Amino acid sequence: MPEKRDAAVHAAIDLGASSGRVITGHLLDGVLRTEEVARFANTPVAVPRRGGDTLYWDVLSLYRGALEGLRAAAAPHGGLASVGIDSWAVDYGLLDADGALLGNPVHYRDARTTGVPEKVFEHLPADRMYAVNGLQVQQFNTVFQLAAAADDPRLAPLARGALLVPDLLGYWLTGERVWELTNASTTGLVDARTRDWAQECLEVLEGPFGVPVRGLLSRLVEPGAVVGRLEARESVGAAAGAPLVAVGSHDTASAVVAVPAATPNFAYVSSGTWSLVGVELDAPVRTEESRAANFTNELGVDGTVRYLRNVMGLWVLQESLRTWREQGRDVDLADLLERAARVPALACVVDVDDPRFLPPGDMPARIAAYAAETGQRPPEGEAELARCVIDSLALAYRRAVHQAAELSGKDVEAVHVVGGGSRNTLLCRLTAEATGLPVVAGPAEGTAVGNLLVQARAVGAVEGELSDLRRIVADSFETRTYRPEAASAPWERAQRFLWPE
Repeated sequence: MPEKRDAAVHAAIDLGASSGRVITGHLLDGVLRTEEVARFANTPVAVPRRGGDTLYWDVLSLYRGALEGLRAAAAPHGGLASVGIDSWAVDYGLLDADGALLGNPVHYRDARTTGVPEKVFEHLPADRMYAVNGLQVQQFNTVFQLAAAADDPRLAPLARGALLVPDLLGYWLTGERVWELTNASTTGLVDARTRDWAQECLEVLEGPFGVPVRGLLSRLVEPGAVVGRLEARESVGAAAGAPLVAVGSHDTASAVVAVPAATPNFAYVSSGTWSLVGVELDAPVRTEESRAANFTNELGVDGTVRYLRNVMGLWVLQESLRTWREQGRDVDLADLLERAARVPALACVVDVDDPRFLPPGDMPARIAAYAAETGQRPPEGEAELARCVIDSLALAYRRAVHQAAELSGKDVEAVHVVGGGSRNTLLCRLTAEATGLPVVAGPAEGTAVGNLLVQARAVGAVEGELSDLRRIVADSFETRTYRPEAASAPWERAQRFLWPE
């Protein structure tokens, strides 16, 4: 059992696409020390329905894992100084008049939103919507999920509330309903300029689609607000009474807090199942050029804007590994990446954001089909396919970093990779080559680190601005720098091949 510490201990509930974690942190002499005290699976469930399956999140299992993690986090210390929750974006749970959950949240990879953005744009044109919410068009944005659910009998007359996943768990822990702003800003329902609800977007749901959205929403809160205190001692043990802090509950918002940059002139890649690639700004960019490039303006901590593009991320490689293992091929990731590093660069590249790569399935077959359609030789064997995926990701990062800098006018001197992808040496090295910029990798648990630091500041354990929090990150965690060592011309040619803009 860990020894009891005098320093205040904070707990981050960090929910990822494949697993959840509870990570504790305490500050001593300006250094943040972290410890993972619990990890639990996050396994979506496909449920048969007429005409196909619906893919759900098993949110009750996630809540159970969070409760067990909080008990484990609090027990050695007799309590916690604070708790914060972050997760992926856009997905929500519906509540009835008594506050009971009406069903598990539908997974953003479910097919129900296919073709829905075009139906919404018939009533609120895409350029007008972008001028308000500043969001990249992705078919799973919450505004499109709600439009797709217009005929769901749970919406009317049963639903009396809706909460995004981190806020849903927070409601169960405290009894308080809020929509934390960084996550709410990914829904399409928030005005990127005013940081308040976007009335035009609400009206299009209530009018043509008949979704009673205003009756589902709760108050918006900025990260750093204390939402309430944890209840139910029998569930959370010694964590009962700890304040729940609204951190950057969109995992990328917390990850960007943890970028250990010494100057503001950086781009970031929050690299995991998804990759979010962009720059940090003081105000949204809502130009027609930005909309045409499909960049998004998500709101960040301390009034910032995360100007970025969502890139499919390591999901394509993760699904390839799952497919091979289902076929009885025991593929070790570390060995696979070593073999991939010896494969010639850019032999085959794909647009990882092609819609065919969004749902679960046989990624190697989809990559082979894409290659054939574009006149390339499909990858042969596991190492060639892995190299194709990593090259394609680095290429997508190159495009997004350069476009973000150009469209925003932001000077970029380095790229910071945080999250699990920072451990992928091949990906980081190729990102440096592709972008022509130094790449600083780490911390790997950037989301939890940012979560913990915003909590600590909210309860007075640390003071300062984002630059001060980032200085703590730099002092607390080792990073590795990769410098471009090859010519960028092959990457430029490959980019023109995929996106002849």
